[in-house]
Amino acid sequence: MRFMIMVKATKDTEAGIFPTGEEYEKLFSDMATYHEEMQKAGILREASGLQPSSKGWRIQYSGEKRTVIDGPFTEAKELIAGYTVIEVKSREEALAWTRRFPNPMGEGKPAEIEVRQLYELDDFEPAEGLDRFREMGVGGAHK
Repeated sequence: MRFMIMVKATKDTEAGIFPTGEEYEKLFSDMATYHEEMQKAGILREASGLQPSSKGWRIQYSGEKRTVIDGPFTEAKELIAGYTVIEVKSREEALAWTRRFPNPMGEGKPAEIEVRQLYELDDFEPAEGLDRFREMGVGGAHK
């Protein structure tokens, strides 16, 4: 079972503002330690931070038309600032790991993470397109 741990954005992450000094060192040290523990446990699949939405865009679909909407996007609380993907045996194991996730904004600061289970290809009815994803080794397909 794969889960994505999403770090919710804040006004500071959207502005590209990071803690400074000792707070910066502690934040990245805590995050590195936590992710190293997941790597040693064999569950870490990927982790990264995301640039502010001002550097991104959205594609809006309306029938056959596609419209590009450049960032920034207004509601920081609805945006994602970073993510970690883990693969574990159960929801309970995922919950145990995420309870230990360091505060992504620094100790004592308001922050929120959201955890969602990823679909696996086996969750869907058979289809030729799914077989193509399996051949690519993506979408939860293991070669």
